[in-house]
Amino acid sequence: MRLSRYFLPVLKETPADAQIASHRYMLRAGMIRQQAAGIYSWLPLGFKVLKRIEQIVHEEQQRAGHIPMLMPTIQPADLWQESGRYDDYGAEMLRIRDRHDRDMLFGPTNEEMITDIFRAHVSSYKSLPLTLYHIQWKFRDELRPRFGVMRGREFYMKDGYNFDLTEADAKHAYNRHLVSYLRTYERMGLQAIPMKAEGGPIGGDYTHEFLVLADTGESGVFYDSKVTDIRLGDREIDYDDVAQCEGVLDEFTALYARTDDTHDAAIFEERVPEERRREARGIEVGQIFYFGTKYSEPMGATVQGPDGKPTPVHMGSHGIGVSRLAGAIIEASHDDKGIIWPEGVTPFHVGIVNMRVGDEACDATSEALYGTLRTLGLDPLLDDTDERAGGKFATMDLIGLPWRITVGPRGLKNGVVELTSRRTGESEELSPEATVQKLAALYEGHL
Repeated sequence: MRLSRYFLPVLKETPADAQIASHRYMLRAGMIRQQAAGIYSWLPLGFKVLKRIEQIVHEEQQRAGHIPMLMPTIQPADLWQESGRYDDYGAEMLRIRDRHDRDMLFGPTNEEMITDIFRAHVSSYKSLPLTLYHIQWKFRDELRPRFGVMRGREFYMKDGYNFDLTEADAKHAYNRHLVSYLRTYERMGLQAIPMKAEGGPIGGDYTHEFLVLADTGESGVFYDSKVTDIRLGDREIDYDDVAQCEGVLDEFTALYARTDDTHDAAIFEERVPEERRREARGIEVGQIFYFGTKYSEPMGATVQGPDGKPTPVHMGSHGIGVSRLAGAIIEASHDDKGIIWPEGVTPFHVGIVNMRVGDEACDATSEALYGTLRTLGLDPLLDDTDERAGGKFATMDLIGLPWRITVGPRGLKNGVVELTSRRTGESEELSPEATVQKLAALYEGHL
């Protein structure tokens, strides 16, 4: 994309109501615009990040054997009345009526609807196990929406639902989700620690939240510092292997790590040596639940078991905050100049800064780099504007692309351009050809 043709409404001043880094930088970098309290338009740069995050989520869900679909945002109230949650959910649910005076709602989650779909089409245990998921906009009418997309009223979320014959099968589905979530977050450059949590309005006592450590997190967390040393990395996981998935869960949850809702000071002191006890703040980016037959029994979601008798299925639900992740990544990766995107989710893979637009050599080299990188499958942003050098660099730092190529007359006299890492600030002079080769190698595995 050429910057001269792109819509990138960057702001020089920080909006007064933006209290945390992600909100400030998403507004200043032209990623979002507030339309109402807790409701945002995603402008082109922000939308690219959102879609990159979504793509990683899709890839890892399907790698784990989960099947994508799409359910509507507006749901009939009678499904929620059937499950018993319609009156229990509270004021966060936006309740509406259509022109025929039927009670409807803007979905905050989809347990009832997916259960209704399942009971209409699945009747035999031979169709199990089954995990369906979708990525869809949700609405929860927060009393005090704040912190930009971190605590908005409208948000983009992946929610998945497993259906299994037995508790043991459903626990394997739970473990499988935990593994897939760990891989998802690591691909985004995040360490999200699974912590024992409360079920809340979803239900169930068996649940873990995934939290990214950050000073601006909404949750207090208590953990053993050794938990931050564990990584899933590139290990191969067989998602059908019950023991292997359970082993990963045991590895990542054996050490003490809890939110303030489930923290037990006595257990914390008993299990964790004093020098490893940590208290911090965390940003929730996902949660997994096993809740057994909480929805299947009242809603009649049964299958014919091996004995020929109707058997309520065991269920769980599993969510990832796709739009929230955009903010969480910024909270975990920024400096005083702006955002620092990890390679896996960056809106553009590299910024090309033409220092002297109109100079024959600078124009030709910038265009050649732009074309070659695109041919290789990379997505560069070419700054071909007549902005001053300081403004060009400030914009690139603000929007946080991991790499910047600076093309200037002085370097081209020596046959080189400058490649700069946004994360470290380190630069090196390379030929245009060597620059392309290095970027191709750096992004191998991210495309």
